[in-house]
Amino acid sequence: MIYLKYRAMKTNKYSLFPTLLLFFINSLYAQTDISQIIETSIDKDQSRLIEIFKDIHQNPELGFMETRTAGVVEKELMSLGYEVKTGIGETGVVGILKNGNGPTVMYRADMDANAVKETTGLPYASTKVVKREDGSETPVMHACGHDAHVTWMLGVAKLMAEHKELWKGTLIMVGQPAEEPILGAEAMVNDGLYTTHGVPQPDYLFGLHTAPVGVGLVAAATGVRMAGTDQIDITFHGVGGHGSMPNLTKDPVVMAASAVMQYQAIVSRGIDPKNSAVITVGSIQAGSDNNVIPASSLVKVNLRWFNEHDRQLLIEGIKRINEGIAHAYNMPKDKFPEMKMKGWSTPLDNDVELTKTVQNALEGLVGEKNILKEDRLPSVMGSEDFHHLVVHNKIKRYCYAQVGIAPPEMFEQALQEGKVFPFGAHNGDFQVDLDAIPLGTKVGATGLLAIFKESE
Repeated sequence: MIYLKYRAMKTNKYSLFPTLLLFFINSLYAQTDISQIIETSIDKDQSRLIEIFKDIHQNPELGFMETRTAGVVEKELMSLGYEVKTGIGETGVVGILKNGNGPTVMYRADMDANAVKETTGLPYASTKVVKREDGSETPVMHACGHDAHVTWMLGVAKLMAEHKELWKGTLIMVGQPAEEPILGAEAMVNDGLYTTHGVPQPDYLFGLHTAPVGVGLVAAATGVRMAGTDQIDITFHGVGGHGSMPNLTKDPVVMAASAVMQYQAIVSRGIDPKNSAVITVGSIQAGSDNNVIPASSLVKVNLRWFNEHDRQLLIEGIKRINEGIAHAYNMPKDKFPEMKMKGWSTPLDNDVELTKTVQNALEGLVGEKNILKEDRLPSVMGSEDFHHLVVHNKIKRYCYAQVGIAPPEMFEQALQEGKVFPFGAHNGDFQVDLDAIPLGTKVGATGLLAIFKESE
């Protein structure tokens, strides 16, 4: 932009410096004004946001059950003047705010909680117990910070609606269901997010996630950040019978146990040692009585990978092991193990230029030393379906960042004790420091406005 202005100027060389200096000063003041508006607006909104956070935290809901949370999102967005669409992918909510000509930017927050019992002892801790579709009951809590994600989104939505002078274009706010089973984003798209429901396809996608590091730290790194994943249910069929006469049965519990041990050799002996991959068995379900050999067993498997070749090696290896075990037990072909492919996602690969735009903007908010970039932050085996809101689109530019939510003193103590984190996600002691609520909102607003500004 400056180069073009220089070429267009019909003046002598001595008048160039004041012109450029004025340009930089104006740019600096404009950025300062935006930062001040963000700080002031969100600080004023802090008490309301914390109450929203506590309310969502005390009322967690599992994937595709987020009716109450979706209602909170719907009500808040409607009150701010967004065009709201509900029931997308069962419980998904979308708010659209148009503000003249400009890019279309989507901001996503996931809404679901975990089947985990809270042990934090916080005065607003979750005590909820919910019934699953199979009739079983489980305690539920937000052990991955999705309550903070929703709160941040609602705070950002308010700032963007009240300060339209700061941006031009179309803003799309997405309350997404069922991230934990890696199903929600695909469910929304498959339910006609961009067709039946008429949501504009975005030019950019932006989102935040909690990280169990100290409040004030922000991770915004370019390139591949998270692994691809598959969730697979495997049913082993056998012949049930009395526990005292195993010779008259074909024991699916032993089949499952054998399979679990053999799966591990797929990674250690099938995947290139220079690559990363994981096979985790999260659940084995079979039978109910001590003296009864059941007729079937269910094995729940989770895969992590970084390329399609390794993914297929994992899937095909599991299939061959399953069939080999069934053959060893002389099971008929129609009783061979069944594999049900469930939620999945490709590796999350942050757009380089878009992420650098966000990095540069956040430096003014938290300081360069507090931003964990690609040189300080290796990719992780965790997975997300955030990007599946756009991976099937022609334009698929996205940036996904993480915001520290651990009490700083707790984080420092953990480091002194040689720990990586003071607590982990999906654990009953996971907690979000209340200071992270306004800060995460500021991170979201700063990154979002930077994306709109960069596209002008």
